[in-house]
Order: sequence, then C-alpha cells, then structure tokens
Amino acid sequence: MSENSFTPRREKFNKKPQKDKSLFQELLSTFIYIVVISGIFLSIRVYVVAPVSVEGASMEPTLEDQDRLLLYKLGDIERFDVIVFPKPDPESGESDKNYIKRVIGIPGDEIVFQDQTLYINGETIEEDYLDLTGVNESDLQSLNSNFNLASLQGVEKVPEDTFFVLGDNRVNSTDSRSFGFIDKELVTGRTNIRIWPLDRFGLIN
Repeated sequence: MSENSFTPRREKFNKKPQKDKSLFQELLSTFIYIVVISGIFLSIRVYVVAPVSVEGASMEPTLEDQDRLLLYKLGDIERFDVIVFPKPDPESGESDKNYIKRVIGIPGDEIVFQDQTLYINGETIEEDYLDLTGVNESDLQSLNSNFNLASLQGVEKVPEDTFFVLGDNRVNSTDSRSFGFIDKELVTGRTNIRIWPLDRFGLIN
C-alpha cells in the first residue's frame, strides 16, 4: 500500500459502523413519544385548562344554553368571577352535573339585596351583567325578592373559605339563595372566555 492511500477513520480506530435501529426500537420510541405527549395534554386538561358547556338559562344574558367556555383551574377566585362547581345537592340523582354561577360574595362580605338593588359591604353595586327588563313586576317580587345573609343562612358575613354565588338570570336560577355557600375547595375553576359559538367568541365580561 502506498504512503498516500486513504484509510477510513472507523478502520483506523477499529470501530464498527453503528447498526440501524430495529423495527422494535422504532416502535418503542414512537410509543414513548405518544405517551409523553398524551400525558402533557392530560395534565393541562386536569390541572390547568379544560372546556366546559353551559346547560340551561340561569346565566342569561351573559351565557346562553350550549355555550362552550374555557375553564381555568389555576389562580385565585375574585368577586364577580364566573365559576364552575359540582351540583351542591347530588342526592337529586345528577351528581355529575356542574353549575356555572357568578361569585357575588367572598369571605367577609356582607350581602344585602333590597328593592332590586345589590349592596356589598354597604356599597351599591351596579350589576351591568343583568338584564331583567323583560321580567314583569310580579315575577321580580316573587322570584327575585329581598334578602340578606342573616335571613338566608343565619350569618352576617360570608364565612371563611366559602363563596356566595348567584345566577345572572335572577328569576330563573338555583343558587346560594337556596343551597347556601359554596366551599372554596369544591370550585372546579373560573371562566371568562367563550369559544363557541364562533360569532360570540371572546371574553364573556
């Protein structure tokens, strides 16, 4: 062999070429990839964000039946947030049903509703999200009557780690006026984005 002949590097260092991956190894890699990606999406859905559907008319006009929303499972709940929580009376046979309501009172709040006006801690609240213009006076008086926390629950303020919630459709809503306060730990999440129908896509407040 002449002094100028070329010697492949792998032969020079006595290394064998790397073998191609077997079919089993390729399938295993693909399976692991799918499992990891699925786990990430599942974690996001369980712990961060998930879709939720509106059932019924209790949140009209803000939300309508069959609206689809994005539910956020992180972050603190604030007054006037729209939240999702399990139906408070599962013995009715609908234990898998969720309610969507608006937080009106947070811990420590004094709530009074008098003459179709909401007062929180003595301050008059303009509820721009309501529309009761088409409701007759008789229904307003019977279905949206005066109340305070003492008359409903025998307490002056919203207890610690609970919320007082109401539906925006006050004359057609089962809410804290009937089932009481909602424990903080039972809240699934909060929502403020509608994703369906497309012509109403966007922030709900």
